[in-house]
Amino acid sequence: MSPANRHTLGIDEAGRGPVLGPMVMAAVCLDTRGARAVTRAGVRDSKAYGASERAREQRAALAELVQASAIHAEVCVIDVAVIDRRVQRGELNLLEREVAATLIEAAPAVDAIIADGKRMFQPLAGRYPHLSALDQAESRHAAVAAASILAKHRRDLLFTCIAERYRPLFGEVRGGGYSNEATRRFLRAYAERFGGLPPEARRSWPHEYLRDILGDGFDPAADLPADQAPPQLSLL
Repeated sequence: MSPANRHTLGIDEAGRGPVLGPMVMAAVCLDTRGARAVTRAGVRDSKAYGASERAREQRAALAELVQASAIHAEVCVIDVAVIDRRVQRGELNLLEREVAATLIEAAPAVDAIIADGKRMFQPLAGRYPHLSALDQAESRHAAVAAASILAKHRRDLLFTCIAERYRPLFGEVRGGGYSNEATRRFLRAYAERFGGLPPEARRSWPHEYLRDILGDGFDPAADLPADQAPPQLSLL
């Protein structure tokens, strides 16, 4: 490939922190022309658009543009149960690096790999010498911003499935699954009705705000599926 037409693979994630719903990682390969196209269209860190319905619509439109402009694009959804099992073993960072390596192996040969998160992904540089792990990489590299958009858009869609599933019983499920008042309100309502957590809730996250409903002896991981169980995403 010509030095004037560099191919860059960007890697980013969405949904590491929420208490409700899966995590999504994405890898996008852009050549120089594609990078210019997505930059001109306004592609940037997915969080910069906010959490409104308008923001979700913007990300959806930009995700289509990214897919059309990319040499290669792939998204990986990490199930809640997988996250919980790895957190229990103190391996959440390792899990992200493993998924990143899988995405890299599935991508075409590139001039550079840029991963968002210096401490998170720097260990992969020994395996992939052309990898750079950078903090806030989505603000500096179009391919990472594009991966951020794809990851967040997929998570938007998955959370919409979760919200629609529970709308008949609980009304609008707001908060995006993050640990905020709206999410806690939904989880309290669910716990009061069913005496536990919904399958899409992460058991390894703290649930102190449910102690008055579920009691001190409640074990949130008691119903965590075994490694060989079908993914919870089949419920969505």
